Amino acid sequence: MAAVIRLPQHNDLRALTEIYNHYIRQTTITFDLEPYSVEQRREQWFDHYASQGRHRLWVAEVEETVVGYATSSPFHPKAAYATSVETSIYLAPDFVGQGIGRSLYQQLFESLQDEDIHRAYALITQPNPASEQFHQGFGFEPVGHCREVGRKFGQYWDVKWYEKSLRE
Repeated sequence: MAAVIRLPQHNDLRALTEIYNHYIRQTTITFDLEPYSVEQRREQWFDHYASQGRHRLWVAEVEETVVGYATSSPFHPKAAYATSVETSIYLAPDFVGQGIGRSLYQQLFESLQDEDIHRAYALITQPNPASEQFHQGFGFEPVGHCREVGRKFGQYWDVKWYEKSLRE
């Protein structure tokens, strides 16, 4: 299924919030515990992401419906980490496995090519072999494993860290 990959618009916010809230409620993919309101996301996202620079948000749309997004966000708030980003990708459940995620990540990394970014990181809750394989397909390599670092749904979860050089 072909998706249009584009920059976000303010009217995307409800759909983007619903997609993310699904993963908060149903999975350990994110360690957020409480769903967000559209108002909370508006403050966070549109002040945070831009059409240029290190921190981007790309949206996937199929037949005028928002079905996913990919981001690059600050890796850590300390200034010396500025040339590192954390990447994330979320798709509406019905659109997983259709190549849309690949298109989103391709657009994200193309848009970051000329930015002053040295490394990209993906933190993947375990187990998640599909996400590990997906990220490895984009050149991410495992660089660390934190054991029982997050607690969600009454149990502790491991997280593997993956790294990708953006300056080969």
